[in-house]
Amino acid sequence: MAEKPQPVQVLYCGVCGLPAEYCEFGSDFEKCKPWLIQNAPQVYPDLIQDSNSKEVDGVSDQLQSSSITDSTGPSGSSVPKQEPVKRLPGGKIKKKDKQEVIIEKVTRNKRKSITTIKGLDLFGIKLSDASKKLGKKFATGASVVKGPTEKDQIDVQGDIAYDIVEFITDTWPDVPETAIYFIEDGKKVPAA
Repeated sequence: MAEKPQPVQVLYCGVCGLPAEYCEFGSDFEKCKPWLIQNAPQVYPDLIQDSNSKEVDGVSDQLQSSSITDSTGPSGSSVPKQEPVKRLPGGKIKKKDKQEVIIEKVTRNKRKSITTIKGLDLFGIKLSDASKKLGKKFATGASVVKGPTEKDQIDVQGDIAYDIVEFITDTWPDVPETAIYFIEDGKKVPAA
């Protein structure tokens, strides 16, 4: 009778969570290197040789590349810290959404229309409260729905596109009129 095969023991990286032999394909391989040298030297033996060859006079490459900087620039003003870049799986960089409100009129049946408002949430406005205010102001139905891009938007019944710009800027002063755009014939047109 043949021997029963034993399960394979997989060593997972403590930094990125991938199997150790797949760390080099992840987006955080530079962060994984110290962990791999310490915990999985058999997987990447060339990393150990590289780290030993980079030591000069007992000082590692990491210490040489680091420098001491103070938080003030050359003029004495403080330098703002850069926000860390958000990375998606595969190393792609996630773009930050532009702060803009997009208003679009969609016609259904022949005379019925819906005005769609996207982007109010980027200004810190709660969409459920905004839809209630819009519904009361224009005496129509207004609701928060998921748009085609899986982001929440407000649908208001009726054609209120040109009246809505003044209402938005008066009700929420954080939203500048220069950040409001209309979609007309598939093109983005500034409201101002």
